[in-house]
Amino acid sequence: MNPATAEDEVTRICQDLIRIDTSNFGDGSGPGERVAAEYAAALMEEAGLTAQIFESEPGRASVVARMEGQDSSADALVVHGHLDVVPAMKEDWARDPFGAEEADGLIWGRGAVDMKDMDAMILSVLRAFARTGRKPKRDLIFAFFADEEAGGKYGASWLVDNHPELFEGATEAISEVGGFSAQIGGQRAYLLQTAEKGISWLRLTAHGRAGHGSQITTDNAITKLARAVTRIGDYQWPIELTATTRQFLDSVTEMTGVEFDPDNPDKLLAELGNVSRFVGATLQNTANPSVLKGGYKHNVIPGTAEALVDSRTLPGQDQQVLEIIQELAGDGVDVSYDHKDVPLEVPFSGNLVDSMVDALHSQDPGAKVLPYTLSGGTDNKSLSRLGITGYGFAPLQLPPELDFTGMFHGVDERVPVESLKFGTRVLDRLLSTY
Repeated sequence: MNPATAEDEVTRICQDLIRIDTSNFGDGSGPGERVAAEYAAALMEEAGLTAQIFESEPGRASVVARMEGQDSSADALVVHGHLDVVPAMKEDWARDPFGAEEADGLIWGRGAVDMKDMDAMILSVLRAFARTGRKPKRDLIFAFFADEEAGGKYGASWLVDNHPELFEGATEAISEVGGFSAQIGGQRAYLLQTAEKGISWLRLTAHGRAGHGSQITTDNAITKLARAVTRIGDYQWPIELTATTRQFLDSVTEMTGVEFDPDNPDKLLAELGNVSRFVGATLQNTANPSVLKGGYKHNVIPGTAEALVDSRTLPGQDQQVLEIIQELAGDGVDVSYDHKDVPLEVPFSGNLVDSMVDALHSQDPGAKVLPYTLSGGTDNKSLSRLGITGYGFAPLQLPPELDFTGMFHGVDERVPVESLKFGTRVLDRLLSTY
């Protein structure tokens, strides 16, 4: 009997992972990632790897294993995913977000695209390597992190700070949100993530005079906060293109004949179909108010009120963005960081990029592969502190009608089974040849 292939296992593993609720509420109140880490560790142990589980806090678990390559002197590659997911409200979904049902050739559930699909592809491919006795060319470090959805404090960042030896010899990494297909001008192309915006999660604190709700007040913290939030939310950030985004837009122009017009970006963005909003957010800095907190009783004017702002910054512009937001907030409103992390931008060139493109072409010959900037962030930010160059490469060939990028943190998240199988073939090729 022939040994099971990665394609044989990937669907089951993806479903198993989705059924483990690893919701990350960002305040430590979720179930944590321990059960998922133990599941991943057991699959790796079955494949003959030594898997280590690390808890930064009770239940906040990550798991790491190393596969020896043919050439131990070659630079190692980190292949990583995260185990946590953003919360899902069951009543908003057409199917149970933790049921992992397969229907119409799709696996439904929280994490199906972000990113238990890639976790499953990684696990199924490494197990196929072990079953067939194959060795990669270089050491592969497989890591499944906790807490990515809240900035990585209890996951990748904690491991980098406390166990950097786990990544000894590694110079490059691959992870989520790249390598997926999109329809551009009616043609299929794959978006390989070579850059990501920085994270500035800001807290606005407005100060005023507390008092009775029946009194006249000219120093109301809630009024100050409301004005500040409105100014920040309404601010029009100018279009500023990074090197990666320029290269992406130039490639789209070559494919479609449509030139990018900074005064009318929607003309070119319309050629991008379902990924237009994903890419559109990388043309400028952004700052979106996301939470408001103020007061505790109808007839009491509070002395303070707070708002949270999710700002994503282009490379080299963190301080400039902060100063603009401080100016927009105005007098009587303090602006502070809750969380800050670096933007990344790496070359769309080199042996790893060539190997990723080759792996995609092995399954889709001649397809266009374009570099792009991610508006969100990944655990590659933490690994960059160790000098590791990270790319987004979770390969999926997707049906044109599926709004894949719209399902990140959205409802009714789902991934085609055939896309998972495609991804395992591409990932197997990459890890076999690079």
